[in-house]
Amino acid sequence: MDQHLQPAATTCAVTQRLFEEAERITSFLVRDPATGEVARQDVAGEAAEGFVPGGTIVCSWTHAFKPRRHEEDPGRAMKLTAENLFLELADPLTERTPEVTRLIRFLALLLERKRVLRRRGSTPDGAADVLEHLRSRQRFEIPAGEMDRDFFVQVQAQLDVLVGGARSGPDADQAPEEA
Repeated sequence: MDQHLQPAATTCAVTQRLFEEAERITSFLVRDPATGEVARQDVAGEAAEGFVPGGTIVCSWTHAFKPRRHEEDPGRAMKLTAENLFLELADPLTERTPEVTRLIRFLALLLERKRVLRRRGSTPDGAADVLEHLRSRQRFEIPAGEMDRDFFVQVQAQLDVLVGGARSGPDADQAPEEA
């Protein structure tokens, strides 16, 4: 699943004001209903409540703004892969909503299978799994939880919005309970 998006903005999509380092911003992935394109829109914390997207919000997360270093490759940052999305959402400075946590857990499962992440146990209280990003050696605590049928139905709904919405195939007419 690769989508090409613009890198994190340096200005607020609502107020057009430049972000300051460590300022709380909310990033939205918004799907345009006319074109089907998914675009990232970054909004300053105080303007996020009144933000009206021009499409369907796929996902949103709140984090501290980090200015891009001059040596960063903007072309690489533009390519939204499962790994890049996981690293962005799992950043300890990102606020965890249930929607974001669910997506983090699903991406962690995918990246573990691709050997991008490796399980390193769990926290002493058992509330979170500890995963290590093999390339950067960064460790992440991912909330533990059941990956039951309801979990995957909810993830499917999030991914449908992200990658095109309409289900196709032999069970496209069936309700999620029947599929």
